[in-house]
Amino acid sequence: MKASAILLFAMVCFWNVGGAQDNAPKTNVSAIHTVDRIEIDGNLTEPPWQGPGFSEFRQSEPNQGEAPTERTEVWVAYDDAALYVAARMYDSAPDSIMQILGRRDAFTTADWFTIYVDPYHDGRSGYYFSLSAAGTKTDGTLYNDDWDDDSWDGVWEGSTRVDGKGWTLEIRIPFSQLRFHQKDEYVWGVNFKREIGRKNERDYLVYTPRNGSGFVSRFPALTSINSITPAQQVEFLPYFNTRAEYLQHQQGDPFNSGSRYLAGLGADMKVGLSSNLTLDATINPDFGQVEVDPAVVNLSDVETYFQEKRPFFIEGANVFEFGYGGSNNFWGFNWGSPTLFYSRRVGRAPQGSMPGYDYADRPLGTHILGAGKITGRVFDDWKIGAVQAVTKREFASLQSTGLRSTVEIEPFTYYGVARVQRDFDAGRQGLGFMATYTNRFFTDQRLSDELNSNALVAGVDGWTFLDEDKAYVVTAWASMSRVAGTRTRMTSLQQNSIHYFQRPDAIHFRLDSSATSMTGFAGRVMLNKQKGQFFLNTAIGTIDPRYDVNDLGFLWRTNLINGHFVAGYQWSDPTAYYRSLRFQVATFGNLDYDGNKVWHGYFHNGFIEFPNYWSFYWGFAYNPVTVDSRRTRGGPLMIQLPGRQFDGGFETDSRKQLVFELSGYSYFRTDEPSWGIDANVEWKPAPNISLEMGPSFGRDRSRAQYIKAVADPNATATYGTRYVFSTLNQVTVSANIRLNWTFSPQLSLQLFMQPLISSGDYHEFKELKQPKTFNFLKYGEDGSTVTETRDGNGTLTSYTFDPDGPGSSSSFVVSNPDFNITSVRGNAVLRWEYRPGSILYLVWTRSSSGYLNDGTFRFNRSVDRMLTATTDNILMLKFTYWLSL
Repeated sequence: MKASAILLFAMVCFWNVGGAQDNAPKTNVSAIHTVDRIEIDGNLTEPPWQGPGFSEFRQSEPNQGEAPTERTEVWVAYDDAALYVAARMYDSAPDSIMQILGRRDAFTTADWFTIYVDPYHDGRSGYYFSLSAAGTKTDGTLYNDDWDDDSWDGVWEGSTRVDGKGWTLEIRIPFSQLRFHQKDEYVWGVNFKREIGRKNERDYLVYTPRNGSGFVSRFPALTSINSITPAQQVEFLPYFNTRAEYLQHQQGDPFNSGSRYLAGLGADMKVGLSSNLTLDATINPDFGQVEVDPAVVNLSDVETYFQEKRPFFIEGANVFEFGYGGSNNFWGFNWGSPTLFYSRRVGRAPQGSMPGYDYADRPLGTHILGAGKITGRVFDDWKIGAVQAVTKREFASLQSTGLRSTVEIEPFTYYGVARVQRDFDAGRQGLGFMATYTNRFFTDQRLSDELNSNALVAGVDGWTFLDEDKAYVVTAWASMSRVAGTRTRMTSLQQNSIHYFQRPDAIHFRLDSSATSMTGFAGRVMLNKQKGQFFLNTAIGTIDPRYDVNDLGFLWRTNLINGHFVAGYQWSDPTAYYRSLRFQVATFGNLDYDGNKVWHGYFHNGFIEFPNYWSFYWGFAYNPVTVDSRRTRGGPLMIQLPGRQFDGGFETDSRKQLVFELSGYSYFRTDEPSWGIDANVEWKPAPNISLEMGPSFGRDRSRAQYIKAVADPNATATYGTRYVFSTLNQVTVSANIRLNWTFSPQLSLQLFMQPLISSGDYHEFKELKQPKTFNFLKYGEDGSTVTETRDGNGTLTSYTFDPDGPGSSSSFVVSNPDFNITSVRGNAVLRWEYRPGSILYLVWTRSSSGYLNDGTFRFNRSVDRMLTATTDNILMLKFTYWLSL
């Protein structure tokens, strides 16, 4: 019955191909050639702005297709060096214009104007440049027709003025900041957007209908730009930084007196190899992070993923995205697509081990000797991207029993990334290729047994639309990996948490201690319907147990065959009861390569936005009984208990001075309840000040938290190993607190702080009785014994477990795993763009942490420890100066 209902729903979705009607026919925009100097001051007095401008806007929101409530007029001009845009935003209530001032790329609910440009006129990519009525700048790139990325920061000028008629702006975009094919006569894509903050109104020259898809492909043509030949631009960005570090240290530490002072010089360079190809190079790059990573308590076997925050890597990062073309929606129920290029691998903390020591001086990151990047288009409009980086051989200084030594902890390493992609038939099809390569040069044999000697990953991806309306699209990718190293290294790799080849009950793969390389495969195919009120998304994918991309990518599990089906309906035309409403259902499941069902479930969620711009979402999921191939961390299968999850939340009107968000979840397995709640309050006491506070609380209970595996030939039921677990009650309280104070579009101050308290109480220690069950032998029962060991202060330090008491099995010791962690991380960043592209940073970073072997959650005690903890303080000044040659 369930399968029949899903099939019927799918047939209805397929039948309903059409969506909302497109906008009115596109209107071409003509640019005016000018030889007059245009002063970028927001005062529209120059000759190109004196004739009638373009004013054929239509509302996208709130009343799609209707005429705007306020008139907008736009002009476009150009000279030999730059594109110019001027706009007059008429307003019947100029005193109500929302002049909200924020730091660069901080989008706020306010009055904005944006120009979108597609210089390649490919209908899929481009740039956007935005100015708020207060003069805040945002910019970024457009890709995949519907998506945008604000990591790119161009060097351009913009100015605004507010007067009795509304407000005006002028923008100057140097041609050196755009990439396009060199021609005698140009046709680009262009679009404009005006946002009226107090009305939540968005007006476009052309917009994407609510039930449609595609944005760049709808742009009108920008014509009449002729005979421009911009010089091959060379941008040079030298930097100087200095930092003072005041750090916690041990008494007598010869490497750390508690303070040190460092200085650095380097430079980034951008060279326009042609009008559509750019080389970025860096010498002794400064990758000091302005933002701190959040504190996390990770008790799983999965690596924590952190966002990239280093400018060299985040700019143009979408060029290296793999497997995400064509479709505008990607679902992944417990899937986790591999990331082929995870740039935080370059310059990460050294990975090598260190022998025993009393004191050590270990670098926090691997020094990047140099890095280069090429992006653009070549030949028949093939998009290309390449990154090359070389990292230094790193050493740690050690002292043991008064003797000093050095030990290598990271080899000299080369990293390479190559990406090519091509669109066909106006974006209806696409094909791409991507490869990464890592090569390490060892001088210490110890490191060659700990790290792969080399790794190669290659893949192809693409998409094709199935109909003229571009409602249905199939996206697919396939990738292969090969890693190589010593036998010791390959044995260790096969046993890590990505692979678990040592599982004793595995059938189709086994640990190979003689291997010196490993080759694997992964791929996925997805169908997405992205137009119309009915929508669907379905996919099937696989990750071979031997696939590995983690030398230069990110992957959290293998041995997976995954599939899902999502269908839903959306009501996007506003009524008296809602502005939009969405409802969707899904089913999903995972198998491993032995055919075990390791995940399965049914899912429903929905979303509603009310006429007052409040919104609410809800969700429910049910997971039947499955098996778990990871809970024993390389041991046999276990039963995964059935579970039910509920979540929901709401958000208030973002136009208001006080904005509130609340979300919560609860997850119930048998005797394993977990729940949490997150809130966020934003207060805007002034147009240039915002304060956000986001407290979070979570309480989780697990009846089977992994502790360790103990070899014992008497444990015949579990393949000669005892898999030890306990019940864990964990409580976590944290908050994200952020103050943004913007003094001008060029000068801003941001303060951030994240306090965190997490406690874990481990009790009811036990071992798995039999594979593929959730049955345990609780220590202290059925002849087993438990002995506690305490120190002189009465603090519990360890447990001694004997599984069979007086029997033949040996006892073993487990250190007390209870914890109470406190952490405070924060920083203050003063940013001053004293001239276009040139920035001065003043940064203060503060961090402290504490740890106790006590799983009792005591809020007041933890707060006292946070307030009295010794802190690390780092002060940094960074000065950059942008030169255009």
